[in-house]
Parts: sequence; structure tokens; C-alpha cells
Amino acid sequence: MTRLRDSDAEKRQQSGRSPDFLEALARGLSILTAFDGSRPQMTLSDVARNVDLPRATVRRALYTLEQLGYLESDDRLFRLTPQVMGLAGAYLGSAGNAAALQTACDALCHELDEACSAAVLAGEHAVMVAHASPPRFQSSAPGIGFRVPAFCSALGRVLLAAAGAEPAGVQALTPKTVTDPVELKAILARVAKDGYALSDQEAELGFRSLAVPVRRFDGRVVVALNIGIRIERANLTQMRATFLPPLLKAAAELKSRVI
Repeated sequence: MTRLRDSDAEKRQQSGRSPDFLEALARGLSILTAFDGSRPQMTLSDVARNVDLPRATVRRALYTLEQLGYLESDDRLFRLTPQVMGLAGAYLGSAGNAAALQTACDALCHELDEACSAAVLAGEHAVMVAHASPPRFQSSAPGIGFRVPAFCSALGRVLLAAAGAEPAGVQALTPKTVTDPVELKAILARVAKDGYALSDQEAELGFRSLAVPVRRFDGRVVVALNIGIRIERANLTQMRATFLPPLLKAAAELKSRVI
């Protein structure tokens, strides 16, 4: 069994995790999730640097993931394989909400001619579990599993406000990103009060998004639903007037269909 580095052992002790916590599995998952749209393929050194693990540990994990079919390589660069979709498919199939959320996104996209997404909170990110885009976006549209920082996205703010969670991973992504803790706290309080969130070019320049919470039968927020647009298509006032009513209507209709 690989010995924990002193820094890792200290982190485990501070986290309060029991001896049953499987460090090797956690390391493997951190390596698997290090690959994303901005890092579709990496060398061993790239992975080690991104996950802050020793090269020897990363080498063994990469070899194991490659043998299991989740990664492939050309002896230098590693990349994910389609088999990874099986993990997402297992979640979407077991969650019970995927079909209803996708149907809602498809309908909103068709009605408003804009990109629509549904997302859940996963750590510091809002992760898309359903998405629909107009034909003009098909070549560059994000897909299921795409992650956006929760603290500065409309989707994430709706979910953080509902969970009463503190923003994490705060860093400026654009000149318009709000990073001040006091201001972020006030924004989340306003989101909770208003029942929707607006993000104006905070996650990506040139894009605005509007999101609302989707509640299940007992009132608990389980997902966020949003519309994302190019800034030239509508200002903030127009977004509220044009997109908020259909979003709220779709969220209300989903209440009896999500679990």
C-alpha cells in the first residue's frame, strides 16, 4: 500500500475522514476528473501537476485507468475514452430526473430559440445534467457533464442559495466576475429572496444567463434551470421580461416530475 505523503496525511486528519477512506480511489478519481474541455489530453507530468500528486502515483493510476478502458494514450499523451460516458449514464439513469429535465430543456430551447440547461451542485461547480441548444450553437454547445463555477454562474448561485452554502473556488474569470465575499453573500441572499439568479458576463465574456430553482414535491431544490444568451440578444431587463416567465413556468411544471 502506498504511503501517504505527510501533506496528504495532514489533510486527511484535518478533514476528519476515518481510516476507511480509500486514498487510492480518491487519487484515481481526481486524475480522471482532471481532464476537461480545457485539458482534453495531458502528459503524465501535466496530470501530476494538475492534481498535485507524485509522478509515481500518477503513473500507476494512469496505467490502471488505461487498462480499465477509461483512458487511452499514444505513449505520451493521455485522453479520456467514450467509456467514461458510462459513468455519467449510470448517474443519469439512476437519478430519475434526466428524461423530464431534458424534455423541459428541449421545449424551452424550441420556444425561446436560446440555449437551455439544467444543472446540479457538485462541490464548487454546477454540473449540467440536461442541455439543449439551437442549431446555430450545435458546433460549440456544451454537453451533459459540462461544469461551470458555482459562485459566479446563474445556475450555481441558484443552487448555492438553496443549499445555504458558502461560495468556494472564488477567482476572477472575467473583469466582471464578482469575487468580494461580502458582495457574494449579498448576491446569494438576493437570489434566495427573488427566486432567480442573473449572471452578466461573470463566467464568460459575451454571455449572460438567467436561472431559476426547480423544486420537487416537498419543496426541496434539486436542480437549477437556466437560459444562456449572447449579450447582443438581450439586456438584463429584457432577460427578466422575456425569459423569466417561461423559466418559472417550466420549473413549476417539473415539480411533480422530479425526485
